[in-house]
Amino acid sequence: HQFVLKPREQIADAEALLDITNTLLTSVKATNGDGITISDFVAKQSSRPDGRTLVDWKKIGIEFSDASRSSRGCRTMIGPMDTQMKQRKARRKRARLIENEQPAEVDDTDIKKKTNTDINMATMFDILRKHRIVRLEQLVLNRNSFAQTVENIFALSFLVKDGRADIKLDEKGIHLVSPKNAPTATAIASKEVVYNHFVFRFDFKGWKLMKDYIEVGHELMPHRD
Repeated sequence: HQFVLKPREQIADAEALLDITNTLLTSVKATNGDGITISDFVAKQSSRPDGRTLVDWKKIGIEFSDASRSSRGCRTMIGPMDTQMKQRKARRKRARLIENEQPAEVDDTDIKKKTNTDINMATMFDILRKHRIVRLEQLVLNRNSFAQTVENIFALSFLVKDGRADIKLDEKGIHLVSPKNAPTATAIASKEVVYNHFVFRFDFKGWKLMKDYIEVGHELMPHRD
């Protein structure tokens, strides 16, 4: 084989070596036959009924260790478990960010609306107490302002709801408004009285008709600047 130079010659030598190996293996198997194998011998020695054996297993192991140079042991998953625990860094306490809280801003417009409504209700109730019975159109009309006429109707609706004003129809179909004493809290709690509401359809066209219907100077609610 030292004089082999071509790959074809190497292949021929390898095939010859393989044939020799297979022949030897077949010969060994045929020679062994049905005799006792090494594994059978070891199993028989380790399973004697009296528990005694003439085999020195320790000596056999020592002698065999020189030939094998390797020993079999228990295989475990030491690799993944062999990693060292990383030292955790101490967490620094961060300063808690606190948003600046501000009180909710109250719209001055809502306060003015409530204040104006209360003032309008008080003014209208004083007019009712003074005149006792008035026509609805005279009470709410503001000839110079459609918006203030609507505000007057709004104030009247609250007086009716609170039980401080009453609206009735006379025999001619005219709406008349008169003052009333507001019910006590006890009467309301006992349900002796109930809240009343009135529905009034009103638009810009109706305001113009109302101005033509009421004579100039007969309006009762004052104009507000």
